[in-house]
Amino acid sequence: MQGNEACVYGALDAGARFYGGYPITPSSEIAELSAELLPQFDGVFLQMEDEIGSIATIIGASAAGKKSYTATSGPGFSLMQENLGMAIYAEVPIVLINIQRNGPSTALATRPAQGDVMQARWGTHGDHPIIVLCPDSVQECYDLTIRAFNLAEKYRIPVILLGDEVIGHMRESLTIPELDKLEIINRKMPSEPVEGFKPYKTEQDDIPAIPPYGTEYIVHISSSCHDESGYSHNAPQTADNLVRRLHRKIENNKADIVQVEWFGPIDAEVSIIALGVVSRSAKQAVIDAQKKGLSVNLLRLITQWPFADDEVREVLKKAKAVIVPELNLGQAVQEVERLNSFNTPVYSLSRIDGEIITPTQIAEKIEEALYKCQRDFTKSI
Repeated sequence: MQGNEACVYGALDAGARFYGGYPITPSSEIAELSAELLPQFDGVFLQMEDEIGSIATIIGASAAGKKSYTATSGPGFSLMQENLGMAIYAEVPIVLINIQRNGPSTALATRPAQGDVMQARWGTHGDHPIIVLCPDSVQECYDLTIRAFNLAEKYRIPVILLGDEVIGHMRESLTIPELDKLEIINRKMPSEPVEGFKPYKTEQDDIPAIPPYGTEYIVHISSSCHDESGYSHNAPQTADNLVRRLHRKIENNKADIVQVEWFGPIDAEVSIIALGVVSRSAKQAVIDAQKKGLSVNLLRLITQWPFADDEVREVLKKAKAVIVPELNLGQAVQEVERLNSFNTPVYSLSRIDGEIITPTQIAEKIEEALYKCQRDFTKSI
């Protein structure tokens, strides 16, 4: 199955029944297959006039109680940013699949890139949390789409599945488990009386139980600063409490949210930190290095945001050198360097010509890093 197709089956198995979108390369297969399959599951597919309308529709459908999703690529992702912020602030769970392509602007519309790493984190204005997952296979396009819906529902937050053109268009074997063996999470519902109900009142977990539109509960959702009632309330303390709570519900649950994969020996002289399609090349580079007797491993960031601070610090603490290959001019490497209080040499490997980084390129960087480490050691004695 194709990666984009696997995303659709993952969405359906997670319980998604509404898609609002606008086709854009290289994510269009997600819209096409959703249009074909959703009506067969009593779902709704709605093509909008643009990506602004697309994300608006899935926010509305989710507020009405339906698990909802859309798919896009770079230019469309840019158009969705304002409403993405609205969904974060109003705590409406949605899933946004971004199959990245080369940019800026139209650029190479059907070539891979990872240029949206920082946009996924900071694209919408203001201080806000976000969850971003990065698949590196067709199987993970399915698995992580389900996980994206589970996290969105559990923490009432938009979740972005950040793929790339290669992962979206490649074909691999896919194992789809029996539905009764899948963990499917649905959003928390209120249990208190209707009288005096406040949809944004939270308990110790900082996650509100907001019922869908159409129930006996009165629900008001606002993109403006709001208090526990959901109605606009512009007091400074209200604003401070709301934004800090939005961050707290994610930061306090990083152990549940952050997911990584270790490949190779736990302790290595050189560590690679990668995500998405580049991690596939990195795995082969690790295998090739081990055949040469070199000590190399890979930390793959399955969760891109929130960033895997603890795991990356562990790498920086133990390795003699760290390599961060990515299909951009160095977006993830900035986060690695932010955590580098160990003065570990960090090497960036970038490619932005619409081609993927090869295992050979990473192998050359490994040898360069080891040579510099040996040279510096020799100088020190």
